[in-house]
Amino acid sequence: MVDFHPNCIGPVATDWKSRDWENNLGKKPPTPNALATPPERAQHHNHTMRDYSPLLNALGIRSPVSRLEQALTHTSYSNEHHNCPNYQRLEFLGDAVLGLCVAELLLADNPNADEGTLSRTRSAIVCTASLARFAKSVDLYRWMNLGKGAVTTGNAMQSKVLADVVEAIVAAVYLEHGFADARLLANRIASHSIKTTPSLSKLDPKSELQELVQCFNPIAPTYRVIAEHGPDNDRSFEVEVLVGDDAIGTGHGRSKKIAEQAAASSALNTILHRKDGACIPP
Repeated sequence: MVDFHPNCIGPVATDWKSRDWENNLGKKPPTPNALATPPERAQHHNHTMRDYSPLLNALGIRSPVSRLEQALTHTSYSNEHHNCPNYQRLEFLGDAVLGLCVAELLLADNPNADEGTLSRTRSAIVCTASLARFAKSVDLYRWMNLGKGAVTTGNAMQSKVLADVVEAIVAAVYLEHGFADARLLANRIASHSIKTTPSLSKLDPKSELQELVQCFNPIAPTYRVIAEHGPDNDRSFEVEVLVGDDAIGTGHGRSKKIAEQAAASSALNTILHRKDGACIPP
């Protein structure tokens, strides 16, 4: 069986029988504190604790978050400081929590929207580009714990890193304050994304696809005719849509424009059934 240590996101293996300590020769199992982080690591974190209240205010978080420092710690810093906990494991949980919160918010705010529109809007809100824009809006970078290498190369300013840290913060809030506070933070993130991204539900398929693809990839979709059918007075076209060199959808129509819209719709349907644009080439 696996338990989660209350002071970190890492799993702590436990013996199921040791839980029932009264029946186990009266020997009480180790307390969580006995399984805590090595002393040198804990000492390092106590020494580097900062006043995060300005950041918490910017995020709309009302109470302290003990895991916030871990959520803000880049792997480069961790490597240089006794492998202290970094954001990566928190990001794994935060991705799921944020997706759930945003899905709930969209359902409540869009009672008449169909599943396809809801899914595509959620993907646009939680995609890397949107989360990175939110991170920059609250100056998240200046609060991050970075190693010397990351500072020199600027790698920590990459959109993927900023987005991951946002998700890690969502997880930290969820673990400490529960779903209600995580929902409040998700609402702030979603509101910012909606303000900075055109409403997907009002776009034609080609425009909608472009908005969605560019959340994950800076390359805009392109279209090419791959076949033509019928005589000149009754011609139909087959078009595929590509991101880079990868085809992500095909469509047919009596004009190239109609076929392109059909190809875009096909691509959107494919993306809809994959998690957060997993079918979009990086």
